[in-house]
Amino acid sequence: MASEAAAEVNAVPAVAGPEKQPHKLKRKWTFWFDNQSKPKQGAAWGTTLRKVYTFDTVEEFWCLYDQIFKPSKFPGNADFHLFKDGVEPKWEDPECANGGKWTVASNRKPILETMWLETLMALVGEQFDESDEICGVVVSVRQRQDKLALWTKTATNEAAQMGIGRKWKEIIDVNDKITYSFHDDSRRERSAKGRYNV
Repeated sequence: MASEAAAEVNAVPAVAGPEKQPHKLKRKWTFWFDNQSKPKQGAAWGTTLRKVYTFDTVEEFWCLYDQIFKPSKFPGNADFHLFKDGVEPKWEDPECANGGKWTVASNRKPILETMWLETLMALVGEQFDESDEICGVVVSVRQRQDKLALWTKTATNEAAQMGIGRKWKEIIDVNDKITYSFHDDSRRERSAKGRYNV
């Protein structure tokens, strides 16, 4: 009797639930890591830069962020980058060569972590009107002062840069002035003055 009941149960086809589809992003993004705490003597900048993971779904983003990419988990003197896939976080990359960056500093890790997450979500969620102008974002964890920098591709397009700066300031909830510097200026002078402010 029990074997007949088991046979009947086995004969009934299992009802399959709807298969969950991942939520695709508009474009692919890549996380990069650069640990500058132990640079080799005489090594050129960028030799420690490593591509970590490329993703294109919301689910992959959250998995990566939750497991790895929180500033509180980063080693000192580390830089983490999120850039559009195909763009390297280097001045020499063709997408970045004529660009610059908006920069904000933070002395408190919890605030840095919130600004980092809000910026990541704004980028992958395409919240900027000038999203084609954006290359990516870098978080630099340092002993004295951490920094967050939003890289863009056309520094001379002041209208686009000002729009990006205002929107980013709103996204990261910063009241202090933030400054935009050209990569060309930074290449020539380590402490180059900012060109735009919001």
